[in-house]
Amino acid sequence: MQKIKLAPHLPDFSRIVYGAWRMSDDVDNAPKDALQKIHAALDIGITTFDHADIYGDYSCETLFGAALRLDASIKERIQIVTKCDIMLTSDKYPDRRFKHYDTTAAHIRASVDASLARLDVDVIDVLLLHRPDPLMDAAATGACLDDLVQTGKIRAAGVSNFTTWDWDLLQANMRTPLVTNQLEISLLATQALSDGTLAQAQQHKAPPMAWSPLGGGALFSDDAVANRLRPALHRIAMQHGVMIDAVAVAWLLAHPARILPIMGTNNLARIAQLGDAFKVAMPRETWFELLELARGHEVA
Repeated sequence: MQKIKLAPHLPDFSRIVYGAWRMSDDVDNAPKDALQKIHAALDIGITTFDHADIYGDYSCETLFGAALRLDASIKERIQIVTKCDIMLTSDKYPDRRFKHYDTTAAHIRASVDASLARLDVDVIDVLLLHRPDPLMDAAATGACLDDLVQTGKIRAAGVSNFTTWDWDLLQANMRTPLVTNQLEISLLATQALSDGTLAQAQQHKAPPMAWSPLGGGALFSDDAVANRLRPALHRIAMQHGVMIDAVAVAWLLAHPARILPIMGTNNLARIAQLGDAFKVAMPRETWFELLELARGHEVA
């Protein structure tokens, strides 16, 4: 498994990240089952785990923390990414009337403390703001994130789903650098290639993370774009002895922005195959062939 630096002061992150958003979907939903998934990821070199406070209706962080208590030695081997600012309506928060965002300093601090407790870790490696908040006070939010880094509760801050101008506004109000932008990027969602976000990531030497790198499963559906892509994906997959999802991930890995795909599955056999993307050669012409099929037209 390749490793990557998001920033010089951070530990090495695995190039493929395990996404924990479905971890509590299992019927049993037991810490021992979560621990099996964590070990399966570690067995192939995945050491970075992506969370958010809201995942599993606010349950996934707690489940992950319970798994870590079964094997505390894991804590020294992993990197934790988590997110805050989305406020879901939930039975756990009966007084909350509407889904909204909250990037106030008070909420961010409370979210970090809650995530540290739920995950049972001493520090969050990277805290992300989950969505751009139109009511964000950039000066107050930026100062809060700087202080969380300074006090050691988080090692670094980043964002998720931010436009270039959202990034610029927040970064202009911070002393510490933002280290990543977690974006929807896949063969079925190629807008980041042309809307400036991947260019900005390279400008700031901040490798982006890709959520839904297989299009939320649409790559395997009767989606029109997926139907155009699959013959080529199957051809390339057969050449390398892998499944088509490995080819789709290899396409992301080939981009010079140094994208970190986030892969989420509860199937232990599937977890064991998440590193297969590194078996796939992706020549420039093949990369553009897949881009053309994804967009439905050749490049200009």
